[in-house]
Amino acid sequence: MENREDLNSILEFLPVVLRSSALFWPSQVVEALKALSKGPQHSKVDSGEVLFLAISDLRNSLNLSADSLAFSTADGFSLFFDDLISRAEANKWFEGTLPALADSLLRLPSMLEAHYTGADSITCVGARAGLKTSLRLLKSQEPGIVLLSQELIGALLACSFFCLFPNSSRGANHLQVINFDHLFASLYDNYNEKQENKIKCIIHYFERIHSSMPRGNVSFERKVLADNHNLNYIPYPKVESWSKSVVSLCLFEVCNSGLIEDTSKEALEVDFANKYLGGGALTRGCVQEEIRFMISPELIAGMLFLPSMADNEAIEVIGVERFSKYTGYASSFRFSGDFMDKKDIDMMKRHKTRIIAIDALVNPGERQYRHEFLLREINKAFCGFSDSSKSERYQMLFKDCENSDVKFEEDEIGIVTGNWGCGAFGGDPEIKAILQWLAASQALRPFMVYYTFSMEALQTLEKVTKWIMLHKWNVGDLWNMVMEYSFQRSKRETGIGFFNWLLPLLSSHDPMMLDSPQTVSKDLECK
Repeated sequence: MENREDLNSILEFLPVVLRSSALFWPSQVVEALKALSKGPQHSKVDSGEVLFLAISDLRNSLNLSADSLAFSTADGFSLFFDDLISRAEANKWFEGTLPALADSLLRLPSMLEAHYTGADSITCVGARAGLKTSLRLLKSQEPGIVLLSQELIGALLACSFFCLFPNSSRGANHLQVINFDHLFASLYDNYNEKQENKIKCIIHYFERIHSSMPRGNVSFERKVLADNHNLNYIPYPKVESWSKSVVSLCLFEVCNSGLIEDTSKEALEVDFANKYLGGGALTRGCVQEEIRFMISPELIAGMLFLPSMADNEAIEVIGVERFSKYTGYASSFRFSGDFMDKKDIDMMKRHKTRIIAIDALVNPGERQYRHEFLLREINKAFCGFSDSSKSERYQMLFKDCENSDVKFEEDEIGIVTGNWGCGAFGGDPEIKAILQWLAASQALRPFMVYYTFSMEALQTLEKVTKWIMLHKWNVGDLWNMVMEYSFQRSKRETGIGFFNWLLPLLSSHDPMMLDSPQTVSKDLECK
């Protein structure tokens, strides 16, 4: 174990100790966890106030006292477990779930050893042969996959609950804090119901895995675009590559209501991510990404070993299980009960839930129309939507731009998305929708389902996309239109939205008249 490069890369971020080729807890931690595992009659831990004292003792035994927790953490634990939930719910937690968490922590060292022993013989379906799947720091610009069992993830998240992960080196390695101290502290510092309900989702997850431990796996993949011929990387398209692409646009379906996570189609579901995976999930955030992390808490495990994403990177997660129902959004978010995930299971024992985290430009304003930023956004989406096992195929597509005979395989996975980067991040929803469509098409995805969430700016999205499909534009045709519009926008030659900029052209022609993109381009020159 001591000579494993993968383990050594992550060891400083784990609470366990490696000595004499074995992972273990210090003896004081073992004794404390054994007491907790026997229930409150033995441990005397029967309230949030006493629970935090037990957490503090565990942290002291691991020499973590220098890594101070958020100031009001103790008050947050006490508020939630002693005041906000009923006595019956608290008894269920302290008598059943908490002892089970302590037991899983006792087994964490042996789980990790079994993980590393087994990882040497595992190859992920769809991954290039020879790629490691073991738990390690998946550094920026290094494509790779980590495959974890749901049981191991449960134990790692128990460490987060007990605030046992060392924090001292995380910031320097561009990693978010993964302990739950800020989650509880912010509940006390600035109480609101959304924060209480975020914690309820986490608590429900622990109760579920205590009653029936899932036996599947979850994979986390860092995908990287690069301008080289290494097949572990996805090719990085230049502006010229997009302009010359003759790949056909994929099918585009508009849904004005509904939620991405409720889709019945087998598809990549887009996480409107922060560059730090999870965003504000473990603090006060409660929008699209954070809600997804609450209803499927196994996503939080990726925050342990996935540093922030660069502009040419995306993170794909396959296999997380959904445990909670919810209503509302942001301040109105509420936990609304148990959710039984009935997604099919693949050959790697992963739920067929595929989540792709891509971060958009933050508050881009008018600079989002400059060509370098359009390229950044379309390549970010392309990185996320691409299948990293098909890098060679993508390289051939960009190399041979005249090849228009690209055929989709019948079992290809599509894209389900929405207003990526258009809420708090301030992006242009019309441009973002089109860029995602282009990226999905170039990634050879057969369809894209787009949830508008009834955004007013996208009322004509279906009309525009149907017209474009009717006229058989390809990726290069549509990209060049976006480029022309953005050039005019950046030069202040137009201030209207992209769809209104196109609509006069669309309405001036018979809907059945198949005008070529070249004809439309000539019309644009006359505007």
